[in-house]
Amino acid sequence: MTVVWINGAFGAGKTTTARELIELIPNSTLFDPEVIGAALPHLLPPKHLAEVGDFQDLPIWRRLVIDTAAAMLAELGGTLVVPMTLLRQEYRDEIFGGLAARRIAVRHLLLAPAETILRERIAGRAVSPDLPDGELRIRQWSYDHLEPYRAALAAWLTADAHLVDTSTLTPYESAVRIADAVGSGAVPPCDIVQTPEPTAETLAAGVLLFDEQDRVLLVDPTYKPGWEFPGGVVERGEAPARAGMREVAEETGIRLREVPRLLVVDWERPAPPGYGGLRLLFDGGRLDSAEASRVLLPGPELRGWRFATEQEAAGMLPPVRYERLRWALRARERGAALYLEAGVPVTGQAA
Repeated sequence: MTVVWINGAFGAGKTTTARELIELIPNSTLFDPEVIGAALPHLLPPKHLAEVGDFQDLPIWRRLVIDTAAAMLAELGGTLVVPMTLLRQEYRDEIFGGLAARRIAVRHLLLAPAETILRERIAGRAVSPDLPDGELRIRQWSYDHLEPYRAALAAWLTADAHLVDTSTLTPYESAVRIADAVGSGAVPPCDIVQTPEPTAETLAAGVLLFDEQDRVLLVDPTYKPGWEFPGGVVERGEAPARAGMREVAEETGIRLREVPRLLVVDWERPAPPGYGGLRLLFDGGRLDSAEASRVLLPGPELRGWRFATEQEAAGMLPPVRYERLRWALRARERGAALYLEAGVPVTGQAA
């Protein structure tokens, strides 16, 4: 099962190209995630929708895109052609990682006409007469997203996606170019570790590593949003501390000589579709400058790494992970492990 994801700025011609493409790729089906956005006003209270300017900022939209794509492929098989703008790398990670976890390969293509051509297409875009002020709003929306598009191109998009310059191509010609590239193998599946979706509560072990300034090492996964500590799920029959040591070696190339000391046990409550479970953080000690310089990300699972202060980590980690880190640092200072529930110490330990 495969997804061909057609990315590009608003007005790049993704949907018209996708409609041509499904005629060229055997056993392919069109899935436009715009239908998910159109359904959300029927599912969520107006006040909740009013708090975001873009449907993509809603976790439910991203989750439904993943689940709907997986359900369609389970029903129909073959190839799913998805025309959708994705400009935020963390949303790309969440959606593509979620599909990879379901053993669905994603081939990522970018329609990239010259900006002058793109502006001409936006200006000439047809808008339904049923939308009050629709022409003005939709065109302005497209213009407003040109700057985020430029930023994504400069930061990550061209390195992640197979670029197709459609400046002089019709939608059909663009579709032929894509079909040839996909069929020839010129567009390989995105290199994302296929982390299976849990089917029950899990036990996970993370390890905190520090530099000579006591900053903590964080890593940037390719398959989910937000930064993380080195670590992962404890395998059946494996000791948690040893699992943390194994994950550190696999993810950073650093082999810890001693079993790390426990800092935090945190019970993570189930939050569908997740099952929660126990999350352990260990103290892997301080790396000197020579050891820190040897940090290596050997595989496709991680995009980058950096040492961060506690204050910097607050802006990098999702809130639950940051709370876990915050209390782990306090436990490290006190020399005594803490037990947390959903990131909050219990039995008077916070005193």
